[in-house]
Amino acid sequence: MKWIEVKVIFESSSPEPAQDLISMIFYEFGLKGVSLEEPGMEPEEGWGDNAVDQPAHYSVSGFFPAEELPDSRKADLLEKLSLLEKQNKILSRVLYREMDEEDWAESWKEYFWPEKITDMIVVKPTWREYKSTGREIIIEIDPGMAFGTGTHPTTALCVQMIEKYLKPGDTFLDIGTGSGILMVAAAKLGAKPVWGIDNDRVAVKVAEDNLLLNKIRKPDFHLAHGNLIDTIDRPFRVITANILSEVILTLLDHVTQAMDEEGLLICSGIIVENAEAVITKMKSIGLDVLECREKEKWVAIAGRLSR
Repeated sequence: MKWIEVKVIFESSSPEPAQDLISMIFYEFGLKGVSLEEPGMEPEEGWGDNAVDQPAHYSVSGFFPAEELPDSRKADLLEKLSLLEKQNKILSRVLYREMDEEDWAESWKEYFWPEKITDMIVVKPTWREYKSTGREIIIEIDPGMAFGTGTHPTTALCVQMIEKYLKPGDTFLDIGTGSGILMVAAAKLGAKPVWGIDNDRVAVKVAEDNLLLNKIRKPDFHLAHGNLIDTIDRPFRVITANILSEVILTLLDHVTQAMDEEGLLICSGIIVENAEAVITKMKSIGLDVLECREKEKWVAIAGRLSR
């Protein structure tokens, strides 16, 4: 199978928000994750060997199956980038590189390093070394074609909220589970069982592999292929949805059907500008908003069913 790396090299006076805006374009195309580069980036001391050369430019890269990147989609990408230049003064150029699946599978690994998500939880890509203090929870992740290693702010915010609100024995559902990282975090924090659903069959397989890699066994977890909660037939105490805010607003029309009487919903993947709309919708369906957290222009929101 052939893949195409699409790299957007950009210049901006505010590079971090610019990275997020370009990343959002890739997410709108249906990608599960992107790779980011910035000048001077390198792993922190003691977090692994074999550091790569430092990038010369800020960039955001996405990987597309070759058959899913026709000329019309390339034109759409250029149009959206042109709009960012007009509205946000983000200058950019696009590079395309075709690669075989084997090359693709290795090329993005150089971007990912262990990430300390909370004081207690560390997310570690399987191909990196990390020396634990012994008291930490180590989540081993090989994101494969589903991406998602915990390095993105939306994932980190979700893990932090799971750690804060989840109690041992809580039932757990992750909607749009991707690489399964939130399921693994919940299971290691005592949730049982943990369920996940994704509309991408590849993500479902990758999530299963990661759960087994972290010694979480059936029947302690269950994975399904489907859209949002269409195939969910039982209630859960804690539900997470780390997806785009537009999809979250659709999910909120039905999510209470999958929540028990004390159900908690953690939403992430929300840009700051869309947070108020999500909060308003959560309140309208009977959720009490407990907390909003922000990181690098992304927002996560926790809400519990009103008693």
